[in-house]
Amino acid sequence: MDADAATGDIWTITLGELDEKMGVRILEESLEKVVATMPVEGNRQSLGRLHGGASLAAGEAVGSWAAVKHASTMGKVAVGVDVSATHHRGARDGMVTLTATPLHLGRRIATHEVVIEHESGKRLCTLRITSMLIDPEHG
Repeated sequence: MDADAATGDIWTITLGELDEKMGVRILEESLEKVVATMPVEGNRQSLGRLHGGASLAAGEAVGSWAAVKHASTMGKVAVGVDVSATHHRGARDGMVTLTATPLHLGRRIATHEVVIEHESGKRLCTLRITSMLIDPEHG
């Protein structure tokens, strides 16, 4: 992580290798919300629909980034301890938007909801990710 834990500066999102391969792009990042996009094309399963694993991977990334931003305000880092998702419908093309918002921001635990919507406005998936906030030297 690029968090400056010693000073408590808010961490700035850096894409990982998988994020780049999936075509994830950051639109907005703040303590209140992290928003990213991802194309369906290149992230489809064999039946031509958006792969549920791609939704989970991107959703977990966006939720984790939101948790790391919160943790960085206390000189900590965040590590995911639980993620769950409900897939509501599929998509065959276009772009999806992933939006992470906090459900709980504590000193030891942060929980975020991540909503994945198709460009048509239809909700495709809802994730919940819980992260433990730890000192950087323990990560």
